[in-house]
Amino acid sequence: MMMCVAMRFRIFLLALFLPLALAACGTPRVLELSQAPKADIAGIVQIYVATTREVSAQPVYFSGERGPNLSFARLDITVPRAHKAGSLELPDSGPGDPAKHFTATYIQKLDLAPVVSDVRKELQRRPASQRDVLVFVHGYNTNFADAAYRFAQIVYDSGFKGVPVLFTWPSRGQLLAYPYDRESAFYSRDFLEANLRAIARDLGTSRMDILAHSMGTLLTLETLRQAAIRGDGSFGGKLRDVMLAAPDVDLDVFKTQMRAIRRPITVFVSADDRALDFSRRFAGDKTRLGAVSSKDTETIAELERLGVKLIDLSEVSSGDSLNHAKFASSPKVVQLIGQRLQQDRGIGFAGPQLGDKVGDIAGGVIGTVGSTVGLVVTAPIQIISGATQ
Repeated sequence: MMMCVAMRFRIFLLALFLPLALAACGTPRVLELSQAPKADIAGIVQIYVATTREVSAQPVYFSGERGPNLSFARLDITVPRAHKAGSLELPDSGPGDPAKHFTATYIQKLDLAPVVSDVRKELQRRPASQRDVLVFVHGYNTNFADAAYRFAQIVYDSGFKGVPVLFTWPSRGQLLAYPYDRESAFYSRDFLEANLRAIARDLGTSRMDILAHSMGTLLTLETLRQAAIRGDGSFGGKLRDVMLAAPDVDLDVFKTQMRAIRRPITVFVSADDRALDFSRRFAGDKTRLGAVSSKDTETIAELERLGVKLIDLSEVSSGDSLNHAKFASSPKVVQLIGQRLQQDRGIGFAGPQLGDKVGDIAGGVIGTVGSTVGLVVTAPIQIISGATQ
């Protein structure tokens, strides 16, 4: 009987997520190390890793199972000379060609003390304006290798000059493992909070920013909520920007989280996000935060009162067939994120009100004198919430 119920549930999931499966098929990616001649590459991205994944042998390194403690690593990923902003050039299989693909060239698992020492040195050798840490929290159906490659692309395309830290949690990287991934996100809350506190307290960073995607936004919000309840949701004043891209979070749940978090948060939404549409159907037909529509003025006004700034990417074209990763696959959006990370004020800005369009400005990013527009991107992006700071 139990087996029958389980089988029906898997059939239900398969039917529900079949369009996603057709867009996301293939062999699970691993980190196959290779040499990259300097002539073939545009640059190297060095990433520090904190993870709740179980340690595994190479080339997996960290599996989709849950580890009992935080584990750490450092890895280098090269960017191909032929790279185009917004693209993540990866081979269908194998280690790839460094001239054409993002390539892993180095990875070292580290204990806590060495990783703290290494990151402190990296921050200290930078000028004061670049002593920032950017923490990336990936989404559902993402294995370790895919998370690392995506973060490397974001760091490179955004021009981020600080130290990148990948917090990777135990997603199995399997389409039908949605319930397991969701529970793994909850499992990782205390670990993420401990990691953020260590970054703020022990590394000598000037400030800390968080960029989270999809189900990783649920993990991030739950972590920020419990940190606020403990009495230090700003992590000693070091936490600056919190950016949620395509958040796979129930809208009603998000409102309750924000009432405890009590800090500004920027949310990238897109009404044509196919992945969130299927997530909504799986979750009892409840609206996902990342799919909020610019037409829902009442919801937007309520979110604005809670300190949320919404940036609508609905009309932005990208190479993402599911429209779920526009924040990284649209060159102008990922460059916007990078430029805002360079500003002391963070990504929050004063901008046009609901429904306004941003004109097509040469260069894609504009900054006007005065208080009406701080920094926005060219049309067709709509800024659907932009309260004056």
